[in-house]
Amino acid sequence: MTDAHETFVQVMDTTLRDGEQTPNVAYSPAEKLQLARILLEAVRVDRIEIASTGVSEGERRAAAQIMQWAEGAGFRDAVEVLGFCDGERSPEWIHGVGGHTLNLLVKGSELHCRQQLRQTPEQHRARAAETIEQARTRGLDVNVYLEDWSNGVQQSWDYVSDLVVMLGGLDVHRIYLPDTLGILSPDEAFAFVGKMVQTFPQQTFEFHAHNDYGLATANCLAAIRAGARGVHTSLNGLGERAGNAPLSQTVVAIHDFSRRKTRIDETQLLEASQFAETCSGKDIAPNTPVTGSDVFTQTAGIHADGDAKGKLYVSRLHPARFNRRHDYALGKLSGKASVDQNLARLSLQVTSEERQLLVKRITELGDKKHTVVPEDLPFIVADLLKRPEVIRYRIEDYEVSLSKQAPVRAKVTLADGGQRHSAEATGAGGYDAVMNALATIASEAGFALPRLVDYRVRIPPSGRTEALVEARISWLTEEGRAFSTLGVDSDQLAAAIVATEKMLNLLVFSGNG
Repeated sequence: MTDAHETFVQVMDTTLRDGEQTPNVAYSPAEKLQLARILLEAVRVDRIEIASTGVSEGERRAAAQIMQWAEGAGFRDAVEVLGFCDGERSPEWIHGVGGHTLNLLVKGSELHCRQQLRQTPEQHRARAAETIEQARTRGLDVNVYLEDWSNGVQQSWDYVSDLVVMLGGLDVHRIYLPDTLGILSPDEAFAFVGKMVQTFPQQTFEFHAHNDYGLATANCLAAIRAGARGVHTSLNGLGERAGNAPLSQTVVAIHDFSRRKTRIDETQLLEASQFAETCSGKDIAPNTPVTGSDVFTQTAGIHADGDAKGKLYVSRLHPARFNRRHDYALGKLSGKASVDQNLARLSLQVTSEERQLLVKRITELGDKKHTVVPEDLPFIVADLLKRPEVIRYRIEDYEVSLSKQAPVRAKVTLADGGQRHSAEATGAGGYDAVMNALATIASEAGFALPRLVDYRVRIPPSGRTEALVEARISWLTEEGRAFSTLGVDSDQLAAAIVATEKMLNLLVFSGNG
């Protein structure tokens, strides 16, 4: 069996509906609107699913806001809402928020129909038909989910077949084939989707994968190869249990391992993924394909050496494709090639003897489990090689005042070579006040601070109050260059200030300081 006729695979993203079924995840209406805009305008998915009917008043407000925006932005028909076989209730809810498409949840297995709904197949089909008719009277388009289809197609084919025949007579646009429990292998996904396509060639089928065995992306590929015209995804694979098919991985796999394409802009995947990470509170694992922080980082020195001599460790999964870059980690495995790559990126020049000393020091730090990031190199050079001129800025002193009755206030003194700058400012917290004071200094000294995009603190699980705190802060310059700095101290604020001092000096190497 060959790929289906169309060049483009439709991608329907359900981050805002199925993705919100992730445990302990709930989006505010403002977050939902922003995610909708990112998915449709920046990432360019074909359609999004934004809500389930009747969940809450907050869900209603969010859906209404998204629909109002979509109407004015030309995405009216790209926004869908999940509804249920409840007569006029779901269609009226969708119509009331300005929606135009109902994704009707119908039981796709006889077991679910009889045991959960306590209905006969005939009763359930009649209820589904009634709801579709109510949707039509309100001018809604209708797609249908066959819930638990992956079990239904194996255990009760006649039930599934009768249901699809009925839907075929009701002008349903698309039929969604969910692997609700994530139980299919790629071979089974190919076989069962193929059976649906061959039996009902006039229907448009899309595949909805879950990732319980970690096979969601592979199953999407198999479904496309079998003739599915679309797949469903979520940012970072968010969703119930092990989640849904991850948007970034699924799209990249389609582009690289099938004859089909999507309309997705790959350069926008990382930013969308990071925004979903922030809103959901669910961290992206560093080794997550495409969007993880580590996936374009070479650790072994032999890899850095091979890249330097001929890009020997580069594949078509190249970071530039996603608006990223290769990094070379520093640690006990890095070797001189990794050090050279990082020195060149920072425009730092050292002699062969000095480089050997650097490699030795970095190896020693790695053996002691100290984290070394490339941005630490200038400070290691300044300390180890006695080259203080490498470091331009020093946060020479700071004082933070905390009071229950008054705003937090900070006074900061920054040494810039032979000059000193001081400023005071208030803030929402101690570090915020320090950054506000630095912003005043930067304005007076004529340089721009980068935007803080992420702030993470790690405390070893020793339970001791004197335990060292690791503060990792991510920054974004006005030119769009992203980088991170790391600070370590027994005090969290002091660790953050160490990371901030490193940021200030790295601005010098990027020409912004």
